[in-house]
Amino acid sequence: MVRDPGLYNPDLAPIPRERRTWGLYNYASLWVAMSVCIPTYMLASGLIAGGMSWVEAIATILLGNLIVLIPMLLNAHAGTKYGIPFPVLVRASFGVRGANIPAVLRALVACGWFGIQTWIGGRAIYSMLGIVWPEAARLPGGIWLCFFAFWALNMVVIWRGIETIKFLEGIGAPFMLGIGLLLLWWITGKAGGLGPVLHAPSKFQTSAEFVRFFIPSLTGMVGFWATVALNIPDFTRYAKSQKAQAMGQALGLPTAMTLYSFIGVAVTSASAVLFGEPIWDPVALLGKFNQPVVASIALIALLVATLNTNVAANVVSPSNDFSNLNPRRISFRTGGLITGVVGILMMPWKLLSDFSSYIFGWLVGYSALLGPIAGVMIADYFLIRRSRLKVDDLYCRNGAYEYDNGINLRAVLALVTGVVVALVGLVVPALRLLYDYAWFVGFGVAGAVYVVLMQTAPAGVASRPAAEAEGES
Repeated sequence: MVRDPGLYNPDLAPIPRERRTWGLYNYASLWVAMSVCIPTYMLASGLIAGGMSWVEAIATILLGNLIVLIPMLLNAHAGTKYGIPFPVLVRASFGVRGANIPAVLRALVACGWFGIQTWIGGRAIYSMLGIVWPEAARLPGGIWLCFFAFWALNMVVIWRGIETIKFLEGIGAPFMLGIGLLLLWWITGKAGGLGPVLHAPSKFQTSAEFVRFFIPSLTGMVGFWATVALNIPDFTRYAKSQKAQAMGQALGLPTAMTLYSFIGVAVTSASAVLFGEPIWDPVALLGKFNQPVVASIALIALLVATLNTNVAANVVSPSNDFSNLNPRRISFRTGGLITGVVGILMMPWKLLSDFSSYIFGWLVGYSALLGPIAGVMIADYFLIRRSRLKVDDLYCRNGAYEYDNGINLRAVLALVTGVVVALVGLVVPALRLLYDYAWFVGFGVAGAVYVVLMQTAPAGVASRPAAEAEGES
């Protein structure tokens, strides 16, 4: 079968078995590198700022990551089995053209994360100026100048290509781990050790109060990695075996997230002991160091690590997604610039204005978009196709995944239904629970609607599993 140039290029092609060299250690270390970052720290510190005890916060984070590990491993299966990336896998359920819909939704979320990381980097520059050059930091609009300076630095890296930051690869996680340990050592020492910190009680007076905070918090924990739960095939397509990627992820994700989250929990709890209120933002906390040299080094390390994480995690994927919309007119560079502009338009300073906006607004909100996509993908791959795909047809028109002019309207309808049901709680107070459980509700509703629509579809709309086995690699 002839591959359509609009659907195929070497980057999207299936990875041959001889090039699948990633083992258990690679996937475990990948999750360590991705988990040790400022947003993880702020995720944990936000729970403490919201009133949880350290035990409640750590338990919530661990449970959320164990839950999101399930769709992560399910979507990872196809990447390992067929060597295909996320944009190709999603063609099986949404159609060869319809796949652009979930890809763009995921890209928009990545733009939001790009804006958040850029705002963190800009504030780090501003805090550093306040320590080493206080007069400059007091200039009108200083924080905005620092933000756009860091944004411009990201844009330069994108324009020059990812190769320009190759020397930074692998040092982002150690930098962030070092900053976290530095903060932990400094602030717990000031607070009289870990004893007073870990004995701080929960601020919730009743179980009902706790549950009202816990439910959307748990959804936020799941939403934190809901993006990677979709595009995990981009990584597992290089796996030596299903066992290697599954065990590596099961060991790496919950462990790394929980351990680094503990640093955020302990430091924020200690800040409450020292300053009378929990300071959930590590940049603001570093600004309180009375040792300018130490604080400056820590902020520079934070800046380098944030740049590395931002370009690697939040630019490459959306740049490719935007480019995929029209490969002839939108290059990777142009896609990167679009990512940068959209990241500003999403106003990251508002998303990070407080822990409530970050967890209940941003994380829970976008989980309502990504949960339904995961529901459709997993229902299609495991329930409709029994994990059998015709790989060649994923790269051509008029094949098994053509549907209606390249779009599976049933998948689109299931996606829209899942999103609407999950978000209805925002406008109907009596149904607020639907929004608080946005990812779970969207996942379940979209998956169920998709299965019903596909099973009642006319013969030939979806290829039967037995026929699809021929494409297995």
